[in-house]
Amino acid sequence: MRTQSATTTVTRAVTVAGGVFAPGHLGELTQYLPFELVDDVLEQTRTVQRRLRDLPSRAGVYFVLALGMFPGPGYARVRGKLTAGLAGMPVACPSEKGLRDLRRRQGPAPLRALCEVAAGPLAQPRTPGVRYRGLRTVAFDGCNSVKIPDTGRSQSWIGKIRYRMGLAGYPALRVMALAETGTRALLGATAGSVTDRDETALARRLLHLPGPGVLVLLDRAFDANTFLAEIAGTGAMMVCRAKSTRNPPVTGHLPDGSCLARLDDLPVRMIDARAAMTGTGGSRVTGTCRLITTLTDHRAFPAADLIRPCHERREIESAFLALRHTLLDGRVLRSGDRPGAEKELRALLTLYQLLRMAMVTAVETRPGTDPDRASFTSALEAAREELTAARGICPAGSPDLPGVIGRAVLATLLPARRPRFSARKVKCATSRYLNRDDGRPHASTAITAIDITVHPPPLSKGRPRRYTPARPRPPQPPTRRQLITAIITSQPPRDWSGHELAMLLKVKPRHMLTQLGEWSRIGFFTRTGFGTCRLNTPPASTSSTSADDP
Repeated sequence: MRTQSATTTVTRAVTVAGGVFAPGHLGELTQYLPFELVDDVLEQTRTVQRRLRDLPSRAGVYFVLALGMFPGPGYARVRGKLTAGLAGMPVACPSEKGLRDLRRRQGPAPLRALCEVAAGPLAQPRTPGVRYRGLRTVAFDGCNSVKIPDTGRSQSWIGKIRYRMGLAGYPALRVMALAETGTRALLGATAGSVTDRDETALARRLLHLPGPGVLVLLDRAFDANTFLAEIAGTGAMMVCRAKSTRNPPVTGHLPDGSCLARLDDLPVRMIDARAAMTGTGGSRVTGTCRLITTLTDHRAFPAADLIRPCHERREIESAFLALRHTLLDGRVLRSGDRPGAEKELRALLTLYQLLRMAMVTAVETRPGTDPDRASFTSALEAAREELTAARGICPAGSPDLPGVIGRAVLATLLPARRPRFSARKVKCATSRYLNRDDGRPHASTAITAIDITVHPPPLSKGRPRRYTPARPRPPQPPTRRQLITAIITSQPPRDWSGHELAMLLKVKPRHMLTQLGEWSRIGFFTRTGFGTCRLNTPPASTSSTSADDP
């Protein structure tokens, strides 16, 4: 029992900045965002404090970054995490109002500059999964789920997004990013309001980032002649999944089944292909796609081989998932005004990039390891622990390349990604994917084979051919609202309950009540009581012809 009750005293040395600058750190992540860089940015943006007090500007920058690392606690508790590892040091304890004023004092300029400095590709040329035939693959995409508080100032600036069933609950920032698909690192990002409906308009703000040696992967939302021509003007190559109605003039066929075409003055190559996936249970799913690319050399880039890396553009969705749900934990931003929201968003993007730096640095210490296997959650949890303990801020001696964060990432490497597919499910009564059936299995199924067949389109003669469907479109089944309208109008006018309509249509009552509530807010129905509604019929139009004279 005495051996079990023995105690050991462990002492450790903490190296931090001196004086009032001591709480300004991010733990081990400070090595990727050193004091000298922050001081230089503050000097360039002219936001250095005029008088040195208990809350200097450098500590304010690290404090805003720490707010992004801990989105739940308040200002005082986050400040407490920054000073938890500084026991014995004379550290000031400011009030929450003082910390709020510190956040507001500098404005968004320093964080905007730090975000631009930290952004950029991270992988080395030898890192697996970051290049396609010598070209670094990057992708554009947008995110509309970063929400800000629903205040009068935020609504006047950004507004609310209108969906099919009504307005969104919170104002949301439209974030457009350009990411490296292999590591999911950000090359740049910008934000817009609800008025920026066109994604290409936001993406144009980032067109200075790609250049020679880069392959830009695009979705159908970016299928515009002018935008594709602007990307080609940067010197970068691009592969864009085009809409099926796009029929540019075909000028020639190539041996691999692709063809040469023109988009205004831009020579491109077009690939029409059908892909068939076979699962382990015998399930089979087919689909067609049309690609437009500036890689016109069919010998160096065969058509069937060029189709395979196109799915890499979806890696940016994982970047938004890590930003919105892992780092921000699905919470609403703290700031309700424009400068504060922009500053908080830039802090989140900077913090995300710093974590990606630590992850890529750790993965590259093991040659042949794909960065996709690194866990963002493991890196974030290790970074939080290092910040609270104030470890790794200014390491002494030879640099520890992986670091504590890197070793946590290497210890929890994810297994190699398996090719699999399943039906798309969204648990929402008003989702457009609720009743969609594309033949995919409901459970996740491993893919055993992928067959790709290239079909060359015919040559264009004279004027560009217009889209003509091969056969008339089959009649579409009536929508749920049309069925409800038919039921209500077929009987004498009365009040209907959601449960009655759900039983007639054989749907779940909660789904019906949700849709009736949304339709009532839009104006198609009027609530007449608890759970009952009535159809809003348009007023009868009066005839303009007068009655015949007797």
